[in-house]
Amino acid sequence: MKGIPVLTAKGKGIAEAWENSLIILNKKGCDIKTMYDKPDDPPSKDATMMITIQNPLAEPMIHKDFPGGLEDLQEYSMEVVDGIKNHLVRDPNDPKDTRWEYTYNERLFAYKVPGSNDIYDQIEMVARKLADTPYSRRAQAITWKVWEDNSCYDPACLQSIWCRLTQEGKTSYLSTNVRFRSNDAYKAAFMNMFALVQLQKKIADRISELTGKKVKLGRYVHMADSYHIYGSYFNEFKKRFLEGLENRTFEERTYCYSDVKDIMEEAKPAILEKVKNMS
Repeated sequence: MKGIPVLTAKGKGIAEAWENSLIILNKKGCDIKTMYDKPDDPPSKDATMMITIQNPLAEPMIHKDFPGGLEDLQEYSMEVVDGIKNHLVRDPNDPKDTRWEYTYNERLFAYKVPGSNDIYDQIEMVARKLADTPYSRRAQAITWKVWEDNSCYDPACLQSIWCRLTQEGKTSYLSTNVRFRSNDAYKAAFMNMFALVQLQKKIADRISELTGKKVKLGRYVHMADSYHIYGSYFNEFKKRFLEGLENRTFEERTYCYSDVKDIMEEAKPAILEKVKNMS
């Protein structure tokens, strides 16, 4: 095959699937420069990747080797699902405003179009569409704003979320496809997957609320056009991640979410207080 490799990985849960994706990316990804490289940085390891998480809530959910801690994971999940950092998004009409270009929550729950006063809660729209027509193929939410993301410094990496319901016996399952144009495989992808599975659960719960029928989570598929490990931190990746594969069992490399959930929940008030003071 000529061009960027197309790779696949899978796992029963988030931790296993993420780990397997990094293993195959390291073995079969291509070497390519990026626009963020410094002159002496080695090339990144890159591929187009499709990751299938067979049971998004399966334990162990959390991998110890993602770059961050449990509080960081809780904060990021709250950012995506609850919108705790939406106040940091810049005013597009103020050229002096240098805050963030976007948050995923703001794009998904409060999408705005220039010249219109309408605000689109796309997640509510997805839930209602599937509640009304469970077999619809049109239940999706997007983030890209063609009028600004083609020229801004930091355009959205997450591009779309697509959902569909299937009926298996008396149980409905919500399957979800997520697509990124660009995804930092080592330093971002695990937290992306964890937070977006929490969003998948939120959508399933909302459909259950609308229909009065229980909706469980089906498989989650994470697709990235560019799934990459930057050359600038490849030594860290080798020491922390690859050596960990050799020195510890999978159980030693992971946490069960059920074992650390209380710790993460207890961190919420401090996270909210910290974020409130950010500007």
